[in-house]
Amino acid sequence: MTVTDADLAIVAEQLGRRPRGVLDISYRTPDGQPAVIKTAPRLADGTPFPTLYYLTDPRLTAEASRLEGAHVMKWMEARLGEDEALAEDYRAAHEHYLTQRNAIEDLETDFSGGGMPTRVKCLHVLIGYALAEGPGHFRLGTEAVAIAAEHGNLRGSAIPADWPTTRELGIAVDPDGAASFLDDEK
Repeated sequence: MTVTDADLAIVAEQLGRRPRGVLDISYRTPDGQPAVIKTAPRLADGTPFPTLYYLTDPRLTAEASRLEGAHVMKWMEARLGEDEALAEDYRAAHEHYLTQRNAIEDLETDFSGGGMPTRVKCLHVLIGYALAEGPGHFRLGTEAVAIAAEHGNLRGSAIPADWPTTRELGIAVDPDGAASFLDDEK
């Protein structure tokens, strides 16, 4: 994708400040808004900025915050310790993230974002990364976007209509945004 001056103006409005280090628009919403920017690993002043994919759309950032408040991160992180395949998928997503960022500039660190590869610390990062890479790239990112789509009623506006649903992923979401597996419902 290509970033234009008009995109940068929209992103500045979304963030309430001038964006820094923007290399590209990595994801646009179905309604055409820039929503995830790809940022330089090092800002113009030399400051390291390890967040490769930065979520900017206010609908998505607000929903990520609501889901964090509903402890979706804790639910996901607990599963990393119980499900070896899920943990391996998350490690692979971490490695891919580092490879993509290091192809631009190697910060000589193994920090990627969102707590990867062992913690789930930030849904903003997981949602931005998953939207930039597409559904199915990594399980927890696909789930985070699906939960946001359902709980925030964002499918077709901020999130693609064809993104996997929580039901397809076997996830239940309660009105507060808390997630569980469908077979855990009582």
